[in-house]
Amino acid sequence: MWWAMHRVLITGHKGMLGSELFAFAKGKGHEVVGLDLPEHDITHREETMVFVRSQKPDFILHAAGMTAVDRCESEVETAYLVNATGTQNVCLAASELDVPLLYFSTDYIFDGEKPHPLLYDEWDAANPLSVYGKSKYVGEVFVRELCRRHFIVRISWLCGKNGANFVETMLKLARERDRVQVVSDQIGSPTFVADLVPEIFRLIDSGAFGTYHITNNGYCSWYDFAQKIFELQQLKTQIEPVSTEQFARPAPRPRNSRLSHRLYDNAIGDRMPSWEEGLKKYLKTKLH
Repeated sequence: MWWAMHRVLITGHKGMLGSELFAFAKGKGHEVVGLDLPEHDITHREETMVFVRSQKPDFILHAAGMTAVDRCESEVETAYLVNATGTQNVCLAASELDVPLLYFSTDYIFDGEKPHPLLYDEWDAANPLSVYGKSKYVGEVFVRELCRRHFIVRISWLCGKNGANFVETMLKLARERDRVQVVSDQIGSPTFVADLVPEIFRLIDSGAFGTYHITNNGYCSWYDFAQKIFELQQLKTQIEPVSTEQFARPAPRPRNSRLSHRLYDNAIGDRMPSWEEGLKKYLKTKLH
């Protein structure tokens, strides 16, 4: 391990992903410090610079961001302020201290127009459709321009125990309704934080800087995902498949979010379980 027992700073450490990164790093014996609201705001440059300087981290995990995809469409300025300018500020601090940084990006940087069954490779051109996707891609640009040593990890359809996610939404709807409508023509990989976090630290330990796609293995539609949730929970609620057009949302979504694991597998070997296995483990954890 080239950075074992060093001091790690995690932005967004109270969020769904950041909280599990924080706990995992601490469990591995690292010194861990968090940067999050309300105490610290990454959109304030000088405040961010001063705080990061004072903490003297050896590595920065940048998990903070505005991830409410539809809200980004109505709060455009805030989305860019957090996801783009906030990332720039964190990168400037990392650059000043010359410490490596890992940035979490998203499948939403792609337009989803690649025809089935083609996958998006790490080097494919970005063409985000939504404000969320555009603001996250600007964040990627800042990371590449400002951080000499960096990782960019694109993830998709994230589910974790410490935040709102699709599994929890479906379980709530199943308690309230006899029938739910779920989009059937958007395809991607549900990704579980509990499976993702250990792989993030394996990647960091490798020192193989670059851009990677890390998701649970396998692909499904949101409709397939919902069906599997209800099947495993033995729920009787009926699920009706609908098209993207029928289920209109403020933010456009990519129809094809299949991300290739090519570079991740080449760098450290793909150990991510299938999304079905991840879901089973997630649901089992909820029962304890």
